[in-house]
Amino acid sequence: MIAIIKNVKEEGSGSIETYLKKYRIPYKIFEAQEGELPFSLDDYTGLIVMGGPMGVYEMEQYPYLRGVAQIIEKAINKNLKVLGICLGAQLIAHVLGAKVFKGPKEEIGWFEVELTPQGLEDPLMLSLATHPATGQISKKFKVFQWHGDTFDLPSGAIHLARSTLYENQAFKFDQKVYALQFHVEVTKNIIAQWFEDFPLKNVILKESEEIYIEYSLRAKNFYDKFFTL
Repeated sequence: MIAIIKNVKEEGSGSIETYLKKYRIPYKIFEAQEGELPFSLDDYTGLIVMGGPMGVYEMEQYPYLRGVAQIIEKAINKNLKVLGICLGAQLIAHVLGAKVFKGPKEEIGWFEVELTPQGLEDPLMLSLATHPATGQISKKFKVFQWHGDTFDLPSGAIHLARSTLYENQAFKFDQKVYALQFHVEVTKNIIAQWFEDFPLKNVILKESEEIYIEYSLRAKNFYDKFFTL
């Protein structure tokens, strides 16, 4: 069974949940803001931690984040597969002893990331870098971003991807812990909801229409690899 922790109701599991349903992988969603957390991980083989608008450095204001961090630490110690997205990735970095802090500028919308040499050797990142129609591997490809915070690379972690603005876009720890700053899980509906009152809404939605099918297939290939770790 997979445990999915949502840090806020507005940031759901999107295409991850669609994948789990399609392939009949059991899962349970926990609303961390409501005090729901998987305090025992005995029944779980994996943990996914979603995003949120708050910062890791705001735990005084959002004390439930401490509980989420403790669950991540437990999952890593139990050698479960762990995936952190956006805030989830930042929480993994925090648990592993790295600094999480405000970045110089927000990344919002579709941005290129570039795989590092280590990223090009990683099967999960290669699945994202492979064009689903042509099979061509490109170390640069577009992902969906919405963040202003970033993190230092934790000690012992493998640096997998960077962008023009942010050096740390993805890392791996041990063999089963993946942290992605970008949103691999977004659907077109999620993007439309997030950008409902955004000035550049039409520009983003147009680009999403053009790229989404390809992006969703890249995500599906990533899930194929992650859920069989």
